[in-house]
Amino acid sequence: MRVTSNPTIVDLSTSFKAYDVRGIVGESITAEIVEAVGAAYVDVLQLEGQTILVGGDMRPSSPEFSKAFAQGAAVRGANVELLGLISTDELYFASGFLNLAGAVFTASHNPAEYNGIKMTRAGAVPISSETGLRDIQQLAEQYLMSGVIPAAGRRGEIGTRDVLKDYAEYLRGLVDLSGSRPLKVVVDAGNGMAGLTTPAVLGDALLPKLPFTVIPLYFELDGSFPNHPANPLEPENLRDLQAAVVNHGADIGLAFDGDADRCFVVDEKGQPVSPSAITGMVARREIARAQEQDEKVPTVVHNLLCSRAVLELVEHDGGRAVRTRVGHSFIKTVMAEEGAVFGGEHSAHFYFRDFWNADTGMLAAMHVLAALSEQDAPLSELGQEYEPYVSSGELNSEVADKVASIERVRTDFAYDDVAIDTLDGSTFTANDGSYWFNLRPSNTEPFLRLNVEATDRSTMERIRDRVLSIVRG
Repeated sequence: MRVTSNPTIVDLSTSFKAYDVRGIVGESITAEIVEAVGAAYVDVLQLEGQTILVGGDMRPSSPEFSKAFAQGAAVRGANVELLGLISTDELYFASGFLNLAGAVFTASHNPAEYNGIKMTRAGAVPISSETGLRDIQQLAEQYLMSGVIPAAGRRGEIGTRDVLKDYAEYLRGLVDLSGSRPLKVVVDAGNGMAGLTTPAVLGDALLPKLPFTVIPLYFELDGSFPNHPANPLEPENLRDLQAAVVNHGADIGLAFDGDADRCFVVDEKGQPVSPSAITGMVARREIARAQEQDEKVPTVVHNLLCSRAVLELVEHDGGRAVRTRVGHSFIKTVMAEEGAVFGGEHSAHFYFRDFWNADTGMLAAMHVLAALSEQDAPLSELGQEYEPYVSSGELNSEVADKVASIERVRTDFAYDDVAIDTLDGSTFTANDGSYWFNLRPSNTEPFLRLNVEATDRSTMERIRDRVLSIVRG
């Protein structure tokens, strides 16, 4: 099959990231590029003669890109099942449940002009730049430069499959919510894929009704994001949810990002519950469940920006906490290596052994609903149990020389009673336990990212301001 030949060198490095592909539609990601990537994906993963899964989110370019990827894969001899509109965790489910490799077109929380690809091996095993993504990039570049994707011995067939009901049934099998106390739940889908998955899992669109009243916000699938960006990590994007929870007298609010693999939680007062608190809440449930199945010391993975309370809770409940770098590819790798039952990140990615070590915002939300249902206190009281410390949130500073800035902070704290480790950036931990902070350079932007946590607000603010004055001074 021929693609448009480009006489110049093709370089896809602007869209190939550490563990996915992401770019501006019509510029760094086009149907032509996607077709070459689909062919390279089959070659690098040696999928000729096998079946792969391809779906996409609600962005306008996703259907075209899904078909282009399928065409490239079929030319190289793979059979393709098009899944249509799916969330990212639906792909992980399908890849794990069916034990097939797959790809989903999404740019997650990025603006409307973006799209991208997340690819997995069979069993929802992630692909990163170290485990095949760079090879896929290089081979796709070769195909684009030659102008030809050579046909395999047999062209693959392209069909369709719907996995939404199977996905919903599987999640309900992991967390039984049928006996929950009645709860009023506001869900902000942000015009993203949770507008499709929430009615299927928490509503009665496909399965019997649960004892919840679900109040929808922005369930219309619209990749132009007409109401607010589908990025709940930014506080301004939670405001509609917070107001709706209070106005409706709801018990809880849930906000999903565009591809619905992350979930943020708001209590009945409209106040955000930190992802670290959610990590602790879900970890407690997963540890208890594993112990009931005679797993003596269940392992929970958390990244180094999660609250210290996560470590303390896991150990208190008889589990083992393993600290990792930031980034889902690292978490998933450690999850597999350690046989961990659960993993959490400060960015509201939550990973489950029973979900092929992949992240799913919906399953995390179901655990929170179950925890809330099992006691009579409101979520604000339940959440306090998991948030004993005060944190700054992530603060970004644009600096020309990130290495020099970190070194100035090291020098300034040289005579303080602190321990420093360099697992991911530099983490400074006071030996008296009063605070810790992490300075981490962004891999893609000229930013230093600061996170501070302390036993009280005044200590947090003092350390925060001290570090920022050094970094920005």
